[in-house]
Amino acid sequence: MTDTHTGPAHPDAATDTADAADAAEASGPPRLTRLTFHGPLSEARADALVGRLARNAPATVLDIGCGWGELMLRVLDAAPGARGVGIDVNAEDLARGRRAAGVRGLADRVEFVEESAVGTARGPADLVLCVGASQALGAAEPPHHLPEALRELRRLVRDGGRVLLGEGFWHRAPTATELSGMWPGASAADHHDLAALVELAVEAGFRPEWTEAATAEEWDEFESGYLADVEVWLAAHPGHPRAPEARERADVHRSRRFSYRGVLGLAYLTLVPVVGR
Repeated sequence: MTDTHTGPAHPDAATDTADAADAAEASGPPRLTRLTFHGPLSEARADALVGRLARNAPATVLDIGCGWGELMLRVLDAAPGARGVGIDVNAEDLARGRRAAGVRGLADRVEFVEESAVGTARGPADLVLCVGASQALGAAEPPHHLPEALRELRRLVRDGGRVLLGEGFWHRAPTATELSGMWPGASAADHHDLAALVELAVEAGFRPEWTEAATAEEWDEFESGYLADVEVWLAAHPGHPRAPEARERADVHRSRRFSYRGVLGLAYLTLVPVVGR
């Protein structure tokens, strides 16, 4: 992540940089340092989302599958009285989130917890963030997990609160050729279209306050940033023992990206819970 909230330079920054370079040489490419968000989300959209969500004055924020919790931290910045909890199973991402919270002076208002979201007792909260992580809320495989995930999100949000759901959808039905180039076993049934996705949210006890979708530019920026660290490292270390593995992963991901480019979308749904549901 390229952190937009930076503090003063550490006095040992030059040594740290050299040490990091030595570590990269020994261990392999760095991981996702070019990404601010782990998804197709621009600064402009993030600002609009945070402003809209903070206007509801949440006191508690729950981030499901938080990763390093960039969006949650921005909400806490914008809602000074709020406290947040992020849950994920990736220890490296959680550590990154804790470091970012410390730099921003938010460490006393946020907790990053390494645990499963299935059946979580962390709610209810005033604001629940679930961006690209609905599959973490149950055992069913996508897209059959969505009704259960939406019911869980309704359970986890207080009446009068908000849920921000980031969820994949098809812009149009993918062709057989496109599906063959995507993830293993890709099927047209893996996602709904946007209208069906919104209707599932309504059936689960929500009303859609705001419906929007990532643009092609946001997707291109995300996908480029996702591979940038690896590609630059491979160019500098073609003979490294870990280069063949890293090269194969990067080449496979790039190929898949161009199979779903313009076909797979990501919706950002701001959902209002229906009282009593």
